[in-house]
Amino acid sequence: MPKHDHLGFVRAGTAVPRLKVANCDFNAQGIIDSMVQAEASKVKVLVFPELSIAGYTCADLFHQATLREGALSAVARVLEATVSRFSGIAFVGCPLVVRDRLYNCAIAMRGGKILGVVPKSFLPNYKEFYERRWFSPAADSDDTEITLFGQTVPFGADLLFAASDVPGLTIGVEICEDLWVPIPPSSLQVLAGATMIVNLSASNELIGKEGYRRQLVFNQSARCMAAYVYASCGSSESSTDVVFSGHCLIAENGIELAENRRFEHEAVLLLADVDLDRIAIDRLRGGTFADNRRVLSGKQFRIQNFKLEASKAPSQLARRVEAHPFVPAGKERLNERCQEIFHIQVAGLTKRLEHVNPEKVSIGVSGGLDSTLALLVLVKAFQKLGWKNSRITGLTMPGFGTTKRTKGNAHALMEALAVSASEIDIRGLCFAEMKALGHKPFGLAIDSMELEAFNASLAELPAGSQDLVFENVQARQRTSLLMNSGFTIGTGDVSELALGWCTYNADHMSMYNPNVSIPKTLVRFLVKWAAENEFDGEVRKILLDVAATEISPELLPAGKDGKIAQKTESSVGPYELTDFFLYNLLRFGFAPEKILYLAEQAKFDVAYSKNEVRTWLKLWLKRFFFQQYKRSCLPDGPKVGSISLSPRGDWRMPTDADPSIWLKWAESDESSSKNGAQKAGSKEKTSKA
Repeated sequence: MPKHDHLGFVRAGTAVPRLKVANCDFNAQGIIDSMVQAEASKVKVLVFPELSIAGYTCADLFHQATLREGALSAVARVLEATVSRFSGIAFVGCPLVVRDRLYNCAIAMRGGKILGVVPKSFLPNYKEFYERRWFSPAADSDDTEITLFGQTVPFGADLLFAASDVPGLTIGVEICEDLWVPIPPSSLQVLAGATMIVNLSASNELIGKEGYRRQLVFNQSARCMAAYVYASCGSSESSTDVVFSGHCLIAENGIELAENRRFEHEAVLLLADVDLDRIAIDRLRGGTFADNRRVLSGKQFRIQNFKLEASKAPSQLARRVEAHPFVPAGKERLNERCQEIFHIQVAGLTKRLEHVNPEKVSIGVSGGLDSTLALLVLVKAFQKLGWKNSRITGLTMPGFGTTKRTKGNAHALMEALAVSASEIDIRGLCFAEMKALGHKPFGLAIDSMELEAFNASLAELPAGSQDLVFENVQARQRTSLLMNSGFTIGTGDVSELALGWCTYNADHMSMYNPNVSIPKTLVRFLVKWAAENEFDGEVRKILLDVAATEISPELLPAGKDGKIAQKTESSVGPYELTDFFLYNLLRFGFAPEKILYLAEQAKFDVAYSKNEVRTWLKLWLKRFFFQQYKRSCLPDGPKVGSISLSPRGDWRMPTDADPSIWLKWAESDESSSKNGAQKAGSKEKTSKA
């Protein structure tokens, strides 16, 4: 099991209770009620709005001793509630007098103890804001400690709160306007170690302000590589001149985790599970983040340690886990992503062709998804260069497993795109090579056999018969024919490369591969997008049929019904699972245990049992490690997203790295031998031509 049962997750929440302006007792009860609700929801970090104990809109009442004393009394009630009614850390807004100055403060409390008090650094004093009339900024104070309820409490804008029992959780505090200045305090807090920023805010509503506020929160969380938990005052505040909406946001590294509906009349609790591991890996990989620490210029932060007693990772995460991380949700976003990727592919190939200016360009066209996408990219690159498609030599090379559907689509597509189409039946060439090698595919003695008799024998074999040499001979014959026909365009995708699902020096090799960092789960969408946006007429019709074709290398004999018998996903696992593994291992460096947990949380197209996921993950890890030698000598091709396996760029891995520690979790897992998944093992396999 992983070292920490919480798997890097901590649940954060924002609460906007019902409020009565200047009625501190009423407000304290609302805060306590929200704490009770948050406790039931297993929230561990809870943030309330700015000045929530009294109300942000008290104005000159802040100068009234009665209000200030009432606020302190109310804080004492809330503090007492943290002993038994809320086990996490809470941040409550309160006005506090320190040596004849009034400060707008955030009070951090847990377990009946005040961990620290953070005064607001930047006070707005423009337009509808008039805070300097009542408050002093943090910089005006020389005090580093104050006494509250008999406790000596750290005081200052230089405080960070670190959970000693939750590695990676250190909390920095901002108060409203602090976020809106050119260099927010959080920019320095994260350089000092903060991984989560909480903001107690009072941001009123104006036309267009909501969107700008959201951008500020998301952009700051991205720039700081941190979680940002933002709670703003609700509509219970005074509406004398302005209105508040209770806008709450939780973001992580620029990604929205949760956002509430504004203008709710009742109390609001918004929560989300923050992934501290994601934050840690992004900071670790982004060396410039650590380099930026020099801007601290000697500024010191005081770390206040506390214990959070975080529990195990929840059975149901309060955040969306993308089952298809490479495929954006929503048609509009998906179309935008496909358009961008397709044009990156086209631009990369256009530059290479323009530089090399080959007399002929060759590409294998199988009628499958990958080769179709590469052909479409090639045709668009030719269009940009003003070259005639007749310079493209499209080879379809039917073998022992080719079906009528894919062969028909290959011919129809090449004809519709006006490329120079050629068909070379490779069966005779492969049969002759196997004879020369003395190979006996499927145990058949072919020394004195003729091709026709061999084909007839294959038709009698059970579906799914396996013979590696039989498959690899076909793949290498195809590549040899392509390489001798012109400047060869590759078609394999990044999902196949991760699995090593390609034959070394066959479909593994080309002179440029525009698909090299495209995941399999996205290829089908790219072909459909191209059909609907870049092509029309007969081409569109063919492309849509290709997009509906099952994935197969078509190297083993077809079934007696003429349909595909060899199905890739039955050998290496469903591509939606293998792409999920690929994304989470490479993008975030997650341990297998965490990947399994996330897979349980995701909503896949098909329901998989836990044992199925474990089986395919174990197989994927083995193949990923044992097949690195194929990735160490990849042809050029463009990076299009966050995952690339180029040995010249994102992924540099020793070919003989031992996967033992990645497989420890599976040592006693008997289910790993089920479902027949182990039959593919780490053997060399080809994908298609």
